[in-house]
Amino acid sequence: MAGLSSEDKTKMEQEEKTYHWFLFYKDRLLLRKTAGRYEIPYGDEAPLAIDHALRVVFPDGSEDRAASLDSEVLPGEDFEFVGLRASWDYISHSWYKKAGKAFQLVHWDRHSRFCPACGRPTRQNSLISKYCDHCHEEYYPQISTAIIVLIRRGDEILLVHARNFRGTFHGLVAGFLEVGETLEECVRREVREETGLEIRNIQYFDSQPWPYPSGLMVGFTADYESGSIKLQDEELSAGAFYGLDNLPELPQKLSIARRLIDAWIREKKNTL
Repeated sequence: MAGLSSEDKTKMEQEEKTYHWFLFYKDRLLLRKTAGRYEIPYGDEAPLAIDHALRVVFPDGSEDRAASLDSEVLPGEDFEFVGLRASWDYISHSWYKKAGKAFQLVHWDRHSRFCPACGRPTRQNSLISKYCDHCHEEYYPQISTAIIVLIRRGDEILLVHARNFRGTFHGLVAGFLEVGETLEECVRREVREETGLEIRNIQYFDSQPWPYPSGLMVGFTADYESGSIKLQDEELSAGAFYGLDNLPELPQKLSIARRLIDAWIREKKNTL
């Protein structure tokens, strides 16, 4: 590389690297099947033609590439498109988390090509920002924050079936944070609106990125205080308190809802 500028050297070094390619058609992730196992495609080039690729840097310091596809054409027989949510059953948890971040950035990229203020094209300014050269506005990925809460009543918990659930399982009360609310105020409001119940002792549990398409789920626990269940009909189709001996079908392991429920189950079994 003698005689090359530092900028040219860096560019050549980047071009010589191999990456995992997180390629999406809508909300479907391209996977490659190798020796009976599914994996994120890997190589110095994408397995099919793409307009442009995004650099994605992960918390562990690794760097890969992500892109959005205009069609669902497969690059070969050993490739398959799998829904991002369903990919939980095909790849490891760590790769699923990486795919989630990649998808959120791809979604943001597709929906931020023009400035919301003036309508002019934006340009990539950093890994997670875009800039409008006309009105000098800078834009970052927008994350929608939602709460989810496990409500205890004695030896029971409240489980509900939302009308937008894809299946017959029962989960927990959840909803989006509104402008001007604290997270705790959001928990109380959502529970009151969806079930008519009053709660107390709201405590933080954990949080989870929720890339469907770009959210953050913040989990809480709380105790029943008063009221009888009056379901918000347009949101919920069923809801009741359940004990260990009569639990309905539960959410998949990938969700923070299931982690909340499993934590309660472990606690109850340890006290038996």
